[in-house]
Amino acid sequence: MSQSAFRSAVCCLLSILFPAQVMLAGETASAMLYTNGSAWLNGSEVPKSSAVFSGDMLQTRPDSTASIQSNGSNVMVLADSLVKFEGPAVELEHGAVRITTSRGLAARAGDVTVKPAANSWTEFQVTDVDGRVQIAANKGDVTVQDDKGITTVTQGQQTTRDDTTDTEKKKKKRRRSGAAPAAGGGIMSSQPVVYGGLAAVGGAAIWIWTRSEPPVSPSCPSKYCQ
Repeated sequence: MSQSAFRSAVCCLLSILFPAQVMLAGETASAMLYTNGSAWLNGSEVPKSSAVFSGDMLQTRPDSTASIQSNGSNVMVLADSLVKFEGPAVELEHGAVRITTSRGLAARAGDVTVKPAANSWTEFQVTDVDGRVQIAANKGDVTVQDDKGITTVTQGQQTTRDDTTDTEKKKKKRRRSGAAPAAGGGIMSSQPVVYGGLAAVGGAAIWIWTRSEPPVSPSCPSKYCQ
């Protein structure tokens, strides 16, 4: 078989197998992933590049970064980050992403949603560490939506939000208000209580001793002896 015929046969085979695989998976690749250093895709180490599907989870190491590129958008996943790709949005579990988009790609961190304020080229960065979300509008304005409503962060400005939900906030508040301060010991071991108890026992003993009758002598077993 000639080389051209072999190439044609391989192309035909791939054109049959690849669509069949996509149909069986029930999804299509909507972005490409490029890594700079080691990274994991759905728990497995990813090579230098890979197709990304909606619902895929990407994790970078402290010494690596990754780039998710789709039509009209680029998501730079910074070091030590955990991100879920969802097609029209990315969900930031931890770390930081820098998004450049002309198609309104949004970023979510907990109950905080950040997206471009206009359908134009916009660049913004979202950082989520320990429940604190920092939003920086590098190019263009962005809107920030959380449980307090929607606000706009203008170009060159930044803001901070809490990514916990109302239920989580209430739980934290209850834990803070219900926690008792640490004590040096039990209530019965405190010095004022101990000294007060000793004084009460001593007073009762003196009162009983002064109120008791003289002891009965051996020669007169009865108190009515003369």
